[in-house]
Amino acid sequence: MLLVIDVGNTHTVAGIYRGSELVVHWRVTTQAGRTSDEFGVLLRELFGNQKIEMNEVQAITVSCVVPPLLPVLEEVCQRFFGNRPLVVGPGVRTGLSILADNPREVGADRIVNAVAGIERYGCPLIVVDFGTATTFDAISPEGDYVGGAIAPGISISLEALFEHAAKLPRVELVRPDHAIGRNTITSMQSGILYGYVGLVKELVGRIREELGGDPQVIATGGGAELIARETDVIDRVDPLLTLEGLRLIHERNMNPDGD
Repeated sequence: MLLVIDVGNTHTVAGIYRGSELVVHWRVTTQAGRTSDEFGVLLRELFGNQKIEMNEVQAITVSCVVPPLLPVLEEVCQRFFGNRPLVVGPGVRTGLSILADNPREVGADRIVNAVAGIERYGCPLIVVDFGTATTFDAISPEGDYVGGAIAPGISISLEALFEHAAKLPRVELVRPDHAIGRNTITSMQSGILYGYVGLVKELVGRIREELGGDPQVIATGGGAELIARETDVIDRVDPLLTLEGLRLIHERNMNPDGD
């Protein structure tokens, strides 16, 4: 079995594959100060709840955008699984041609999403990942990663209003009934949700125009469903796209010739 782990700034998503089948997956809060022992206890509990033995894991592939956690994860893999993980980064075979000015600056999660998106949906393609930041990644008709855009995530945008405006409360991010709010809470919900929908529509439109062709727009990440319900520019929501990309990258590195 293959264990895949995607460490984001807010959440860590992990899954177990048996061949190409995703057997189970989990989403937990990312804690930058978590120790290898704490990670190990958490994984033992998650595995135990699914009645899966940790020694059944034969390989591990990791993407991580929180640098302090990477050595911790590597230690966890060695201690609890007896396995050295494949970490997505420079030197790892992805099959993706990256045309950014500095390919090393492109986040591992964005590369992983692009790999899975191309495999599942073809090219051209726009992948929108709703996380701590919302990223827009553009894949050309030829299958090249050409770049994208990065915007503040919808949750941190809402939190910023609470933290920096003294009279504004912390509110739940839900769809208000009207764009015209009749009180502070519904006004904030309207401004954030519908304003964010406008941000997504504008960026997707501009990227689509520059990219050419007729790209599909695939959304992933924790906020994808919420935004996708409010706009017709998103063609499909694929919440586990990153895990699939990690599986594909594992295969490409274990079997580089594709035989």
